[in-house]
Amino acid sequence: MRTLLLKKDEVRRLVSKTDVIGAVEEAYKAYSSGQVEQPPYLGIHLPSRRGEIDFKLGYYSVNEIISMKAHSGGFKNNPAEHGVPNSMGTILLFDARSCALICIMDGSLITGIRTGAAGAVSVKALARKNAKTIASIGTGNQARMQIRAINEIMKIEKIHAWDSTPETGCKYKADIERELGIPVIVASSKKEAVEQADILVTTTRGTGSLVEADWVKPGTHIVAIGTDQRGKQELDPELFRNAKIIVDSFSQCTEKGETWHPLNKNIIAKDDIHGEIGEVLLGSKPGRESDDEITIFDSTGMAIQDNTTASKIYQNAIANNVGTFFQFFEE
Repeated sequence: MRTLLLKKDEVRRLVSKTDVIGAVEEAYKAYSSGQVEQPPYLGIHLPSRRGEIDFKLGYYSVNEIISMKAHSGGFKNNPAEHGVPNSMGTILLFDARSCALICIMDGSLITGIRTGAAGAVSVKALARKNAKTIASIGTGNQARMQIRAINEIMKIEKIHAWDSTPETGCKYKADIERELGIPVIVASSKKEAVEQADILVTTTRGTGSLVEADWVKPGTHIVAIGTDQRGKQELDPELFRNAKIIVDSFSQCTEKGETWHPLNKNIIAKDDIHGEIGEVLLGSKPGRESDDEITIFDSTGMAIQDNTTASKIYQNAIANNVGTFFQFFEE
Protein backbone atom coordinates (compact mmCIF):
# COMPACT_ATOMS: atom_id res chain seq x y z
CA MET A 1 0.00 0.00 0.00
CA ARG A 2 1.60 3.26 -1.16
CA THR A 3 0.67 6.78 -0.08
CA LEU A 4 1.25 9.79 -2.33
CA LEU A 5 2.81 12.94 -0.87
CA LEU A 6 2.07 16.23 -2.67
CA LYS A 7 3.94 19.35 -1.58
CA LYS A 8 2.67 22.90 -2.02
CA ASP A 9 4.46 23.63 -5.30
CA GLU A 10 3.20 20.32 -6.71
CA VAL A 11 -0.39 21.09 -5.70
CA ARG A 12 -0.05 24.50 -7.38
CA ARG A 13 0.98 22.84 -10.65
CA LEU A 14 -1.93 20.40 -10.53
CA VAL A 15 -4.81 22.78 -9.86
CA SER A 16 -6.71 25.11 -12.20
CA LYS A 17 -9.43 27.62 -11.38
CA THR A 18 -11.78 25.99 -13.91
CA ASP A 19 -11.27 22.55 -12.34
CA VAL A 20 -11.95 23.90 -8.87
CA ILE A 21 -15.11 25.78 -9.86
CA GLY A 22 -16.40 22.53 -11.36
CA ALA A 23 -15.37 20.56 -8.26
CA VAL A 24 -17.18 23.00 -5.95
CA GLU A 25 -20.35 22.87 -8.07
CA GLU A 26 -20.17 19.08 -7.86
CA ALA A 27 -19.68 19.30 -4.08
CA TYR A 28 -22.75 21.47 -3.54
CA LYS A 29 -24.95 19.25 -5.70
CA ALA A 30 -23.69 16.11 -3.96
CA TYR A 31 -24.29 17.57 -0.50
CA SER A 32 -27.84 18.67 -1.28
CA SER A 33 -28.72 15.33 -2.92
CA GLY A 34 -27.73 13.14 0.02
CA GLN A 35 -24.48 11.69 -1.38
CA VAL A 36 -22.30 13.07 1.41
CA GLU A 37 -21.62 12.24 5.04
CA GLN A 38 -20.17 15.27 6.75
CA PRO A 39 -20.02 15.51 10.55
CA PRO A 40 -20.05 18.97 12.13
CA TYR A 41 -16.58 20.43 11.88
CA LEU A 42 -14.49 21.13 14.94
CA GLY A 43 -12.69 24.33 15.75
CA ILE A 44 -10.19 25.01 18.50
CA HIS A 45 -9.37 28.57 19.54
CA LEU A 46 -5.90 28.59 21.02
CA PRO A 47 -5.15 30.60 24.18
CA SER A 48 -3.93 34.19 24.29
CA ARG A 49 -5.65 35.09 21.01
CA ARG A 50 -3.00 33.00 19.27
CA GLY A 51 -5.27 31.80 16.45
CA GLU A 52 -7.58 28.92 15.58
CA ILE A 53 -7.45 25.53 13.90
CA ASP A 54 -10.41 23.82 12.20
CA PHE A 55 -10.89 20.15 11.32
CA LYS A 56 -13.25 19.15 8.51
CA LEU A 57 -14.14 15.54 7.64
CA GLY A 58 -16.26 14.28 4.76
CA TYR A 59 -17.21 11.15 2.81
CA TYR A 60 -18.48 11.23 -0.79
CA SER A 61 -20.23 8.05 -1.91
CA VAL A 62 -19.66 8.66 -5.63
CA ASN A 63 -15.86 8.86 -5.58
CA GLU A 64 -15.50 6.61 -2.48
CA ILE A 65 -13.09 9.08 -0.91
CA ILE A 66 -12.93 10.20 2.71
CA SER A 67 -11.16 13.53 3.20
CA MET A 68 -9.86 15.08 6.39
CA LYS A 69 -8.46 18.59 6.51
CA ALA A 70 -6.74 20.52 9.27
CA HIS A 71 -6.46 24.26 8.63
CA SER A 72 -5.10 26.94 10.94
CA GLY A 73 -5.35 30.71 10.73
CA GLY A 74 -4.70 33.94 12.57
CA PHE A 75 -1.23 33.06 13.86
CA LYS A 76 0.23 36.50 13.15
CA ASN A 77 3.51 35.86 14.97
CA ASN A 78 4.31 32.60 13.19
CA PRO A 79 6.76 33.94 10.58
CA ALA A 80 8.86 35.84 13.12
CA GLU A 81 8.65 33.43 16.06
CA HIS A 82 8.39 30.00 14.42
CA GLY A 83 9.52 30.42 10.83
CA VAL A 84 6.25 29.08 9.38
CA PRO A 85 3.27 30.81 7.69
CA ASN A 86 0.45 32.36 9.75
CA SER A 87 -2.02 30.03 8.03
CA MET A 88 -1.41 26.37 7.12
CA GLY A 89 -3.44 23.43 5.88
CA THR A 90 -3.02 19.68 5.37
CA ILE A 91 -5.42 17.29 3.64
CA LEU A 92 -5.54 13.51 4.01
CA LEU A 93 -7.40 11.34 1.48
CA PHE A 94 -8.54 7.82 2.35
CA ASP A 95 -9.90 5.15 0.02
CA ALA A 96 -13.32 4.56 1.61
CA ARG A 97 -13.43 0.95 0.43
CA SER A 98 -10.51 0.03 2.70
CA CYS A 99 -9.89 3.24 4.69
CA ALA A 100 -6.27 3.11 3.50
CA LEU A 101 -4.51 6.47 3.40
CA ILE A 102 -3.84 7.19 -0.28
CA CYS A 103 -2.65 10.79 -0.24
CA ILE A 104 -1.25 13.52 2.00
CA MET A 105 -1.21 16.94 0.37
CA ASP A 106 -0.55 20.52 1.34
CA GLY A 107 -3.96 22.10 1.87
CA SER A 108 -3.10 25.76 2.26
CA LEU A 109 -3.75 26.56 -1.40
CA ILE A 110 -6.84 24.36 -1.65
CA THR A 111 -8.74 26.11 1.12
CA GLY A 112 -8.23 29.51 -0.47
CA ILE A 113 -8.92 28.39 -4.03
CA ARG A 114 -12.05 26.35 -3.28
CA THR A 115 -13.42 29.17 -1.10
CA GLY A 116 -12.84 31.58 -3.97
CA ALA A 117 -14.58 29.14 -6.29
CA ALA A 118 -17.56 29.02 -3.89
CA GLY A 119 -18.10 32.74 -4.38
CA ALA A 120 -17.85 32.33 -8.15
CA VAL A 121 -20.39 29.49 -8.16
CA SER A 122 -22.83 31.68 -6.21
CA VAL A 123 -22.30 34.61 -8.58
CA LYS A 124 -22.97 32.36 -11.56
CA ALA A 125 -26.18 31.08 -9.98
CA LEU A 126 -27.53 34.17 -8.20
CA ALA A 127 -26.07 37.48 -9.41
CA ARG A 128 -27.85 39.66 -11.98
CA LYS A 129 -26.76 38.84 -15.51
CA ASN A 130 -25.79 42.49 -16.07
CA ALA A 131 -23.70 42.75 -12.90
CA LYS A 132 -20.43 44.55 -13.59
CA THR A 133 -19.13 46.19 -10.41
CA ILE A 134 -17.80 44.43 -7.31
CA ALA A 135 -17.28 45.83 -3.84
CA SER A 136 -14.69 44.02 -1.76
CA ILE A 137 -14.85 44.55 2.00
CA GLY A 138 -11.51 43.14 3.05
CA THR A 139 -8.51 43.01 0.72
CA GLY A 140 -6.45 40.09 2.02
CA ASN A 141 -5.56 36.81 0.37
CA GLN A 142 -9.14 35.48 0.22
CA ALA A 143 -10.37 38.72 -1.35
CA ARG A 144 -7.90 38.09 -4.17
CA MET A 145 -9.04 34.46 -4.48
CA GLN A 146 -12.64 35.61 -4.82
CA ILE A 147 -11.82 38.06 -7.61
CA ARG A 148 -9.66 35.54 -9.49
CA ALA A 149 -12.48 32.97 -9.45
CA ILE A 150 -15.33 35.40 -10.21
CA ASN A 151 -13.25 36.77 -13.08
CA GLU A 152 -13.43 33.29 -14.65
CA ILE A 153 -17.22 33.40 -14.97
CA MET A 154 -18.03 37.09 -15.67
CA LYS A 155 -16.46 40.30 -16.93
CA ILE A 156 -15.65 42.52 -13.95
CA GLU A 157 -15.51 46.14 -15.06
CA LYS A 158 -14.54 47.75 -11.75
CA ILE A 159 -13.81 46.92 -8.09
CA HIS A 160 -14.44 49.24 -5.15
CA ALA A 161 -12.31 48.02 -2.25
CA TRP A 162 -12.12 48.86 1.44
CA ASP A 163 -9.82 47.57 4.15
CA SER A 164 -9.33 48.57 7.76
CA THR A 165 -5.63 48.94 6.94
CA PRO A 166 -5.20 51.44 4.08
CA GLU A 167 -1.76 50.05 3.13
CA THR A 168 -3.32 46.62 2.57
CA GLY A 169 -5.98 48.16 0.33
CA CYS A 170 -3.36 49.97 -1.75
CA LYS A 171 -1.36 46.75 -2.20
CA TYR A 172 -4.55 44.94 -3.25
CA LYS A 173 -5.18 47.62 -5.87
CA ALA A 174 -1.66 47.29 -7.28
CA ASP A 175 -1.78 43.49 -7.29
CA ILE A 176 -5.22 43.14 -8.93
CA GLU A 177 -4.57 45.79 -11.55
CA ARG A 178 -1.23 44.23 -12.45
CA GLU A 179 -2.47 40.61 -12.47
CA LEU A 180 -5.96 40.95 -13.94
CA GLY A 181 -6.11 44.42 -15.46
CA ILE A 182 -9.29 45.29 -13.53
CA PRO A 183 -9.51 48.91 -12.29
CA VAL A 184 -9.63 49.10 -8.47
CA ILE A 185 -10.86 52.13 -6.56
CA VAL A 186 -9.76 52.17 -2.92
CA ALA A 187 -12.76 53.58 -1.06
CA SER A 188 -12.39 55.97 1.84
CA SER A 189 -15.24 54.26 3.70
CA LYS A 190 -17.11 50.94 3.75
CA LYS A 191 -20.33 52.76 2.85
CA GLU A 192 -18.74 54.33 -0.22
CA ALA A 193 -17.64 50.91 -1.50
CA VAL A 194 -20.85 49.03 -0.72
CA GLU A 195 -23.14 51.59 -2.37
CA GLN A 196 -21.43 50.95 -5.72
CA ALA A 197 -21.81 47.18 -5.69
CA ASP A 198 -23.67 44.89 -8.03
CA ILE A 199 -21.85 42.11 -6.19
CA LEU A 200 -20.60 42.57 -2.61
CA VAL A 201 -17.87 40.26 -1.32
CA THR A 202 -16.97 40.25 2.39
CA THR A 203 -13.81 38.41 3.41
CA THR A 204 -12.84 39.80 6.81
CA ARG A 205 -12.30 38.28 10.24
CA GLY A 206 -14.91 40.75 11.54
CA THR A 207 -16.63 40.34 14.90
CA GLY A 208 -19.37 42.91 14.35
CA SER A 209 -21.63 44.43 11.73
CA LEU A 210 -19.37 45.87 9.00
CA VAL A 211 -22.02 46.33 6.29
CA GLU A 212 -25.20 48.22 7.14
CA ALA A 213 -28.49 47.22 5.54
CA ASP A 214 -29.32 50.65 4.13
CA TRP A 215 -26.04 50.80 2.18
CA VAL A 216 -26.98 47.86 -0.05
CA LYS A 217 -28.87 48.73 -3.23
CA PRO A 218 -31.66 46.56 -4.68
CA GLY A 219 -30.42 43.75 -6.92
CA THR A 220 -27.12 43.27 -5.09
CA HIS A 221 -25.73 39.77 -4.66
CA ILE A 222 -23.77 39.35 -1.43
CA VAL A 223 -21.03 36.75 -1.03
CA ALA A 224 -20.52 36.43 2.74
CA ILE A 225 -17.28 34.53 3.31
CA GLY A 226 -15.77 35.60 6.62
CA THR A 227 -18.19 34.15 9.19
CA ASP A 228 -17.56 30.46 9.83
CA GLN A 229 -17.55 30.40 13.63
CA ARG A 230 -19.66 31.83 16.44
CA GLY A 231 -18.34 35.25 17.35
CA LYS A 232 -17.59 36.29 13.77
CA GLN A 233 -19.89 38.68 11.90
CA GLU A 234 -19.75 40.93 8.84
CA LEU A 235 -23.36 41.84 7.92
CA ASP A 236 -26.07 43.88 9.60
CA PRO A 237 -28.69 41.25 10.57
CA GLU A 238 -31.39 43.59 9.18
CA LEU A 239 -30.07 42.81 5.70
CA PHE A 240 -31.63 39.36 5.99
CA ARG A 241 -35.16 40.60 6.66
CA ASN A 242 -36.06 41.19 3.00
CA ALA A 243 -33.32 39.23 1.20
CA LYS A 244 -33.31 35.84 -0.48
CA ILE A 245 -31.03 33.77 1.77
CA ILE A 246 -29.04 30.92 0.24
CA VAL A 247 -26.62 28.89 2.38
CA ASP A 248 -23.95 26.31 1.61
CA SER A 249 -25.09 24.08 4.50
CA PHE A 250 -28.35 24.69 6.35
CA SER A 251 -27.03 23.07 9.53
CA GLN A 252 -23.71 24.92 9.55
CA CYS A 253 -25.01 28.35 8.59
CA THR A 254 -27.78 28.33 11.18
CA GLU A 255 -25.34 27.35 13.91
CA LYS A 256 -22.06 29.05 12.95
CA GLY A 257 -22.59 31.21 9.87
CA GLU A 258 -23.66 34.77 9.12
CA THR A 259 -27.27 33.54 9.11
CA TRP A 260 -27.06 32.74 12.83
CA HIS A 261 -27.11 36.44 13.73
CA PRO A 262 -30.55 37.36 12.30
CA LEU A 263 -31.91 34.04 13.62
CA ASN A 264 -30.58 34.85 17.08
CA LYS A 265 -32.24 38.30 16.97
CA ASN A 266 -35.54 36.82 15.69
CA ILE A 267 -35.31 38.96 12.55
CA ILE A 268 -35.88 35.81 10.51
CA ALA A 269 -36.97 32.23 11.22
CA LYS A 270 -35.37 29.12 9.77
CA ASP A 271 -38.29 28.84 7.34
CA ASP A 272 -37.22 32.16 5.82
CA ILE A 273 -34.00 30.58 4.49
CA HIS A 274 -34.65 30.00 0.79
CA GLY A 275 -32.43 26.93 0.50
CA GLU A 276 -28.96 25.55 -0.08
CA ILE A 277 -26.86 26.53 -3.08
CA GLY A 278 -26.83 22.86 -4.10
CA GLU A 279 -30.63 22.91 -4.38
CA VAL A 280 -30.41 25.96 -6.68
CA LEU A 281 -27.76 24.26 -8.83
CA LEU A 282 -29.86 21.08 -9.03
CA GLY A 283 -32.91 23.12 -10.07
CA SER A 284 -35.04 22.04 -7.13
CA LYS A 285 -35.12 25.63 -5.80
CA PRO A 286 -35.22 28.77 -7.95
CA GLY A 287 -32.29 31.16 -7.96
CA ARG A 288 -32.68 34.88 -8.60
CA GLU A 289 -36.24 35.68 -9.67
CA SER A 290 -36.01 39.43 -10.24
CA ASP A 291 -33.38 42.12 -10.84
CA ASP A 292 -34.44 43.88 -7.64
CA GLU A 293 -33.88 40.97 -5.27
CA ILE A 294 -31.05 41.17 -2.75
CA THR A 295 -29.51 37.71 -2.59
CA ILE A 296 -27.20 36.59 0.20
CA PHE A 297 -24.93 33.57 -0.11
CA ASP A 298 -23.75 32.51 3.34
CA SER A 299 -20.62 30.39 2.87
CA THR A 300 -19.23 28.64 5.94
CA GLY A 301 -17.09 26.18 3.94
CA MET A 302 -17.65 22.45 3.84
CA ALA A 303 -15.56 19.30 3.93
CA ILE A 304 -17.11 18.10 0.68
CA GLN A 305 -15.53 21.06 -1.13
CA ASP A 306 -12.12 19.90 0.08
CA ASN A 307 -13.02 16.33 -0.88
CA THR A 308 -13.96 16.99 -4.51
CA THR A 309 -11.16 19.53 -5.04
CA ALA A 310 -8.42 17.38 -3.45
CA SER A 311 -9.68 14.29 -5.30
CA LYS A 312 -9.33 16.13 -8.62
CA ILE A 313 -5.79 17.16 -7.72
CA TYR A 314 -4.97 13.56 -6.70
CA GLN A 315 -6.31 12.28 -10.06
CA ASN A 316 -4.23 14.87 -11.91
CA ALA A 317 -1.14 13.87 -9.93
CA ILE A 318 -1.54 10.18 -10.79
CA ALA A 319 -2.20 10.99 -14.46
CA ASN A 320 0.87 13.24 -14.68
CA ASN A 321 3.22 11.23 -12.41
CA VAL A 322 3.64 14.09 -9.93
CA GLY A 323 4.50 13.63 -6.26
CA THR A 324 6.39 11.13 -4.11
CA PHE A 325 5.13 7.73 -2.99
CA PHE A 326 6.02 6.25 0.39
CA GLN A 327 4.90 3.35 2.59
CA PHE A 328 3.90 3.48 6.24
CA PHE A 329 4.09 -0.29 6.56
CA GLU A 330 5.14 -3.40 4.65
CA GLU A 331 2.38 -5.10 2.71
